[in-house]
Amino acid sequence: MNASPMIDVQSVGLVLDGRAIIKNVSLQVFPGEVLALVGPNGAGKSSLLSIMAGDTPATSGTALLSGSDVTKYRPDQAARLRAVLMQSNQVSFPFTVWEIVEMGRAPWSRTASRGEDNEAIADALGRADVESLTERRFNQLSGGERARVSLARVLAQRTPVVLLDEPTAALDLKHQESVMTTVRDIANQGRAVVVVVHDLSVAAGYADRVAMLDSGRLEAIGAPREVIVSERVSRIYGLEVDIDVAGNPLRPIVLPRR
Repeated sequence: MNASPMIDVQSVGLVLDGRAIIKNVSLQVFPGEVLALVGPNGAGKSSLLSIMAGDTPATSGTALLSGSDVTKYRPDQAARLRAVLMQSNQVSFPFTVWEIVEMGRAPWSRTASRGEDNEAIADALGRADVESLTERRFNQLSGGERARVSLARVLAQRTPVVLLDEPTAALDLKHQESVMTTVRDIANQGRAVVVVVHDLSVAAGYADRVAMLDSGRLEAIGAPREVIVSERVSRIYGLEVDIDVAGNPLRPIVLPRR
């Protein structure tokens, strides 16, 4: 790719409580692409995403965001460069859905972009299919509704980098597809998107590239058809699988042997 990477992870390692969580991982994420992070439970996906966000400092190596060490940004600067959706969707106070999504505009409150707030919020509510919930209290929503509202908050932030940790985990089939279509759409606008996904077929269906982690190591990175192959998936996940490429050789579907 000719463009400079928005995220540049250079030989990153992470040790927590004496245990190596991430082991010498290097990768880049470019404007206009979706990179899916996949791997079994405990592989280090969420930890790597947190390092990219600057929320967890790497023990070794460097993570660059827009060319600079991600840990060196002030919080408001970082929040204008990357939006982060973590797995937890808990809120202590009974904010309305509109107020939750409005929080995504906080980084722009003292900038010229604050004039876009209402437009950004309305657009995000529509993309996440939660515009009918604006007056509802967040703590009264179902798990799937909370997940979609949290995604709307991230979308309203309108940052060049979007980091999503399992955005489809609590969603039904319709909303899983809707969220991933939105992920694809915002990347097509020129933003860099990293998404942690458990379903390999979903990752293959929407990502430009897939990075597969195992025990903190980067086992493979590349186009879905290059990374999601039966031998590798069977070995890393400990489950025999077949790969169906009949529908689209570029977008493999993983079928466990039953």
